[in-house]
Amino acid sequence: MSDSVFPAFLGVERSVLGRRWRGRLDARGEAQSLALTQAHGIDDFLARVIAGRGVTVADAAGFLDPKLRDLMPDPSLLRDMDAATDRLAHAIETGEQIAIFGDYDVDGACSAALLIDFWRAAGAPEPLLYIPDRITEGYGPNVEAIRDLAARGATLLAAVDCGTTSHEAFAIARALGLEVIVLDHHQAPEVLPDALVVNPNRLDDLSGQGALCAAGVVFLALAGLSRTLRGRGWWREDRPAPDLLAALDLVALATVADVAPLARLNRALVAKGLSVMAARSRPGLAALMDAARLNGPPRARDLGFALGPRINAGGRIGDAGLGARLLTLADGVEAHRIAVELDRLNSERQLVERATLEQAIAQAEAQLARSNRVSCLVLDGADWHPGVVGLIASRLKERFNIPAFVIAFNGEYGTGSGRSLSGVDLGSAVRRAVDLGLAVKGGGHAMAAGVTLERDRLDDFRLFLNESLEAAVEAARLDDALVVDAALSGRGVSLDLLRRVERAGPFGQGNPEPLFALPEQQVAFAQTVGADHVRARLRSRDGATVDAIAFRAASSPLGMALLNGDGGPFHVAAKLSSNVFRGVERVETRIIDLARVQ
Repeated sequence: MSDSVFPAFLGVERSVLGRRWRGRLDARGEAQSLALTQAHGIDDFLARVIAGRGVTVADAAGFLDPKLRDLMPDPSLLRDMDAATDRLAHAIETGEQIAIFGDYDVDGACSAALLIDFWRAAGAPEPLLYIPDRITEGYGPNVEAIRDLAARGATLLAAVDCGTTSHEAFAIARALGLEVIVLDHHQAPEVLPDALVVNPNRLDDLSGQGALCAAGVVFLALAGLSRTLRGRGWWREDRPAPDLLAALDLVALATVADVAPLARLNRALVAKGLSVMAARSRPGLAALMDAARLNGPPRARDLGFALGPRINAGGRIGDAGLGARLLTLADGVEAHRIAVELDRLNSERQLVERATLEQAIAQAEAQLARSNRVSCLVLDGADWHPGVVGLIASRLKERFNIPAFVIAFNGEYGTGSGRSLSGVDLGSAVRRAVDLGLAVKGGGHAMAAGVTLERDRLDDFRLFLNESLEAAVEAARLDDALVVDAALSGRGVSLDLLRRVERAGPFGQGNPEPLFALPEQQVAFAQTVGADHVRARLRSRDGATVDAIAFRAASSPLGMALLNGDGGPFHVAAKLSSNVFRGVERVETRIIDLARVQ
């Protein structure tokens, strides 16, 4: 019997999480899957997965083996890139003191580390690095920091993963004699600050590279800069040009952690970057992988759920510069020390997050109970830690399937972070709120945004988001369904299947992990493990058993359905990955949803 005899949607109209299930492939997709199998000899499961991601027969070879040389654009296509690389090259040639101002998240840390590594390889003076404190300084360049960098001798400022909207700060920088280059990717206003702004999301940029994270933009800039320096004879036998491919471990980490879509160039950058990271040649990342207890080659999921949170932990509740410093270290002993500290801070962050999440869930449920027309949760707390608001917003978005903004107030001002649904552009909404005077500053991406606002504008901000996002949220909900790639019997869950399907990776935003339906499973055993996970053993009609886990589910309808003892039968929606324990590799089955068999 084939492992995929069951229809992928299984007739599920309402799961325990209130969702409809549907198969990813329509009739045209089924035909495309069959064509891929016949034309390329691809097995059925892999063909279904890649057909569901829009891959055609003509695209298949390039999709399954993405090559950077085929997808890498000419850096000069980005607006003002040539002017920026020319200015950076001049700074290297003349030994000018450069300062790097980075954001306090993973993308900012990786972007700063990329520049620092290149500067060292070029034999230029060590850059001054400035990472702002999330709580006391907030996002983006500020006047006090710029005055400090100017006083320390900087004459050129490179702002990475920030700066596209920093009009006031850069006006001060120019008055102090600093020229400014911005390497960023955030949504841009019509009027840019007084700087060379390289940002594929500028309104006048036609490069088509708007999906890049900041580290991706920096990587392109360094490719252009290396080319410029080569043309000027800077590289020589005793000062060779740096191997930019060796820097792709940082680009991959930033791309995944910043939830950039893993399509085309980004997917190639991450695929190559994971191979670089597997060699463990960067002491900082090797130490961090050890601290995160990662065994075996890293996967894209590890970057987002293990490495990224630890680097972010410094900016959330510790020293914001720890992550960037770790990534540039050559000293393994010091790298180990910082990695252990980041791991400790991450554990502390988890405790803070759990306590805040309980309060936020109660507040969200109260908002939803008062109205059935909430299109964006906007929650606030005076004692909430600003370093975890983005994580709380993400958890709430996942739990309630609605955009969420979480704001921590300190006196009359609050800083907050929001997370959105696919198809609902939260970043643009926040920029409009700033333009209307509802927020002091803010911006971001379609899926994530940040804001600073006054307490007395909170209700106005909440009303504005609910009204402006209503149509997009309704459209997203109409299309909301759990999309299943294929049905799979319990006996089909294997490392062999996983190896075949992983050829469609790396998986992440824009290239989702395949979701499988396991029909008619009995819950033979279930218990809570860790803080709030549920481990279960599933048994098929044919007696095959599958050990599975539902992460962060103990208090949710999913976890309660597993734990309440009725045993099923359930249709189970799950994702598969590998897990190495004591040197033995196994399939990890992660339960995403359940539906009672009717």
